[in-house]
Amino acid sequence: MKRKNRWYLLGLVPFVVMVALFQLVPIVSMITGSVSLEDGAGMTLGYYTRIFQSEYYLKAIQNSLLISVFSSVIGIAVGLACAYAVTRFAPRMRDRLIMVSNMTSNFAGVPLAFAYIILLGSNGVFTLLFKQWGWDVLAGFNLYSWSGLVLVYVYFQVPLALLLLYPSFYGIREQWKEAASLLGASPWQFWRTIGIPVLLPAVFGTLGILFANAMGAYATAYALVGSNFNLLAVRIGNLVSGDVVTEPQLGNALAVILGLSTLLAVYLNHKMTQRLHRFQPGSAEQKARNHRKWPKLKSPALKEEL
Repeated sequence: MKRKNRWYLLGLVPFVVMVALFQLVPIVSMITGSVSLEDGAGMTLGYYTRIFQSEYYLKAIQNSLLISVFSSVIGIAVGLACAYAVTRFAPRMRDRLIMVSNMTSNFAGVPLAFAYIILLGSNGVFTLLFKQWGWDVLAGFNLYSWSGLVLVYVYFQVPLALLLLYPSFYGIREQWKEAASLLGASPWQFWRTIGIPVLLPAVFGTLGILFANAMGAYATAYALVGSNFNLLAVRIGNLVSGDVVTEPQLGNALAVILGLSTLLAVYLNHKMTQRLHRFQPGSAEQKARNHRKWPKLKSPALKEEL
């Protein structure tokens, strides 16, 4: 048995090597590079001081945070409605919709930016078509602005939210709806008191993933606006591989700040999800709370259900 376990462990060696080469080594290199001098002769925190004293880089951080928050909230709201709608379809149609959503969530980067430029750019198909028809629908819209970036980000946030949220709707039992209806609860009361609390852990977990996805998006934003819009990911790319001036140490410091902000958001969502799980039906904390509340119940099956 021990020999079999050793062989199983040997099968993990390629995975460990890949993680070390493509995750751990870059992270260590990024952190050490952010506190190293240009000649590598010493260490300094001057790059972080420079970032937090510069309005230019603070604005990049602010823009990235705002776009990530707005696109994540819009994506989670639309994705939640779409996920519920998907569960109402027949299995065959549902599988097809999930397949389309899976492809759409991976359609990002340069192809997505190019598609939006063709459709909604200054000389895009819909822009010229609506202008020819005399419609002012896109008169005040600028694809290469903050609102345009949010629109493009929402495109790949919604299908990702749908894929992550729709399984959670199957955790809501039909017996709960029937029991609530027999007790005189309206559909709104059921969703407000039972349905939404059950979905909240999945919603907060998905929100953290969407935020991290938006913060790290680089190719889409760079292909759409280039360096004309001040974003953290674009600034890092310019500092590391710019055509004019390169400052990799400063880019490493910005990358550390980006990573810490993303990790903080994911951590807060994880703690919120853990807290909400404690109050869900079937959790150990909820069962213990119900047993203390109704200690004289004689039916073991009923106590176990509570």
